[in-house]
Amino acid sequence: MKNLNQSTILRQKALTLTVLFGSALFIIFLGMFFCAFSFFNNISFKVLNSQIPGVILGLLVIYLGIRYYFSVGRLKEEVYKSTSGFCLNHFMKEKKK
Repeated sequence: MKNLNQSTILRQKALTLTVLFGSALFIIFLGMFFCAFSFFNNISFKVLNSQIPGVILGLLVIYLGIRYYFSVGRLKEEVYKSTSGFCLNHFMKEKKK
């Protein structure tokens, strides 16, 4: 029974991490698409009385997607440690003394 439970938990962890990695790659793809779209259509945004090219916004989205991808990689290392486990105390608010 414990082996079945353990394999189910590992499968759920793998599925969740796959979804997170996929969403990070999707964010990166959207940033690249917006960069190309903004470049070919000369899109710019007005920010505080100055025109900012849309390519810069796309690069920002790519950067944030890459950071998210590496964060998910670090999360994967933490999740697959043998000492990791679920603890309800992580979700409780800490009382200030």
